[in-house]
Amino acid sequence: MSFRVAVLGASGYAGGELIRLIDGHDGFDLVYMGAHSHAGSVLGDVHPQLKKPERPLGGIDAEIDADLVFLALPHGASAKVGFRLTERGLRVVDLGSDFRLDTPERFEEAYGEAHPLPDQLGRWVYGLPELFDCTGADRVASPGCYPTAVLLAIAPFLRKGLVSADGLVADCLSGVSGAGRSLRDEFMFGSVAEGVRAYGIAGHRHRPEIEMALDSLLGGRHRVTFTPHLVPMQRGLLATVTAAVVEDSDGIEDCLSLAYQDAPFVEVIDRPPQTRWVVGSNRALVAAFHDGHTGRLIAQCAIDNLLKGAAGQAVQAANLMVGYEETTGLPLDGLMP
Repeated sequence: MSFRVAVLGASGYAGGELIRLIDGHDGFDLVYMGAHSHAGSVLGDVHPQLKKPERPLGGIDAEIDADLVFLALPHGASAKVGFRLTERGLRVVDLGSDFRLDTPERFEEAYGEAHPLPDQLGRWVYGLPELFDCTGADRVASPGCYPTAVLLAIAPFLRKGLVSADGLVADCLSGVSGAGRSLRDEFMFGSVAEGVRAYGIAGHRHRPEIEMALDSLLGGRHRVTFTPHLVPMQRGLLATVTAAVVEDSDGIEDCLSLAYQDAPFVEVIDRPPQTRWVVGSNRALVAAFHDGHTGRLIAQCAIDNLLKGAAGQAVQAANLMVGYEETTGLPLDGLMP
């Protein structure tokens, strides 16, 4: 069975990756592409790297005839669109941030504004399939790239009680494509090349999302010190999470392998993962090291922020929503050099 699929937000980086993946997916038939500012143009105008460049781009408010819709829209642009589509009975995967959080209070903490549809928060499945069940869901809120890597690195240890939930620290590095395609001086070549900088210190919007996911998985209230850094590369993300090891630390060495033994996209390795090894792939490389000197665990995860951190993960969740094998249409091999 083939499902008719639409992509709204087709002109962005994540939208382009969605189109590329769907074009190669045996069970998805791309029937509509919508783009706000580029409506009326053709695919080749915004993504000349993709095949069939003559395909038209419509608007994002059209009455779409599809079974499944991916929303790759900017923050704030998908709430009403996503709600309208689900009310029509369409399956929706939102790659944006509008439905990720579970309460109006948490949303306002993250984004500094009230949610336009507060009663819809908490109704969308959090789309990290290794930790949350997306099977048969009709609406999925795909996680942010930073939360994806942080959660995959540390959640298994917290779940087993091998590390303390107090004093969690997540230091993360991401390529420039994580900021999207909008033209801003701070992301131009002259501002980014040959330098590294931290941003969103003590107030990044992904911190409440990480804490929400940990609360949902484990119960209780979690606090994370989260510091993202922009590094001069196109794509890739590395999360390093440190936590205090509890006295009874038996099981640390096998924790990740046991947690992800049935997870086709998570590979546990015994050396520090590198972003270069996952670019072009939907894989997540995870590793952990016990620092006996400080009594802390150092857990790491490397992903491609545009695939496992965005488009690839969205397709992974969509596969589970419609009953396909989780890996259908998704790359396991990365690209080097």
